[in-house]
Amino acid sequence: MIFKNFFNLIFTSTIFLTAMFCFGQQANVNLDYNPQKDTEGLIPFSAKVNSPEVHDDQTVTFRLMAPEAQTVQLNPGAINTALGKGRDPIPFIKENDGLWTLTIGPLPPDMYAYHLRVDGVQMADPNNTQAAFTAMPPYSQLIVHGDGPAYYDAKNVPHGNVTRHIYHSDVTQGERELYVYTPPGYDSSKKYPVLYLVGGSGELPSNWIYDGRVNFNMDNLLTENKVTPMIIAIPNNQVIHRNHPEHAQLTFDIFEKELRSHVIPVVDENYNTIKSPKGRAISGLSMGGRHSMFIGFRSLDLFANFGILSAGDTDAETSLKEFLTDSKVNDKVNYLFVGQGTKEAEGFFNARVQGLVNALKNHDIEHEYYVGGNGGHDWSTRRHLLYYRFLPNLWEDLDN
Repeated sequence: MIFKNFFNLIFTSTIFLTAMFCFGQQANVNLDYNPQKDTEGLIPFSAKVNSPEVHDDQTVTFRLMAPEAQTVQLNPGAINTALGKGRDPIPFIKENDGLWTLTIGPLPPDMYAYHLRVDGVQMADPNNTQAAFTAMPPYSQLIVHGDGPAYYDAKNVPHGNVTRHIYHSDVTQGERELYVYTPPGYDSSKKYPVLYLVGGSGELPSNWIYDGRVNFNMDNLLTENKVTPMIIAIPNNQVIHRNHPEHAQLTFDIFEKELRSHVIPVVDENYNTIKSPKGRAISGLSMGGRHSMFIGFRSLDLFANFGILSAGDTDAETSLKEFLTDSKVNDKVNYLFVGQGTKEAEGFFNARVQGLVNALKNHDIEHEYYVGGNGGHDWSTRRHLLYYRFLPNLWEDLDN
């Protein structure tokens, strides 16, 4: 009898603990790798319905309660790219009770930014708790899980810290932010190389953390002994309104001044860094890749390592003439990486990347060119490029 009661207690406790720790749709309790899998049948707090719901076969169901709406669509973007559906929006189906639904897929496990389009109005998914905080109108995140945590997920490994610095800029005449990643076990008595990592048009430093997952990428790479411990400084490279008519003419000079006057001094003052070009790298995506290229290549007194992601220039022979014709450039540059996504290389973005790659080849400038991943001009590509190529190959020949 005692044994039977003990067995019942253990069985009941197991069921209770399993239910308690098997969190459901967007519970936001842990940093789960499958936050949009519905395991409890519960609707996200303050939401009307579950959306999106990600199934284990990698299909996805979107839902929107909108009885008065005439049309509901999934806006074209990263999901369309993954599905090979071009640039046409994907329509929802309206049920009798005013619930609109759409099931798509399967999709490769990844993170996808998306919008809904309701009666022609672009909007974030009002039922999705995974949303972007950025310099553009907000969007939602779809997280399609695989059989376990991906390379960009939080795993049970040692984690570094991300610190937000606020400083005053005389360049932009205001208070600005800067995020800094320090590796697990950061030792203030040891000197570290620094990667200055910048974003694309309309993106903030925090996007490299929440969309790019660069801190988790680094934590996982360090655990796998695939990368050199480094500091990653993520400044805000939005220095002039993105829709300013002279943005293209002004942004490079302003951001270079910001880097020299404030960003690098703030990092060097707060952390024990290698204060030489070989100990500094600059990398960025899209607009940030052009910042890294146009500013970095003319700032060889600051940087000797470069990661040009999803960027380039169709007239690189003219715009980069001084860099390309420097007879000692291969002695000044330690590592130069140019990368883009597989779907980017198939589209119009490829022209500017090839313009840069061809110019580098024409002048015998040592570089690595890589195309990979399943994404287009989106965060899937940027996460892939950093994790699989740029970060592991950075600082291979570092000499303090």
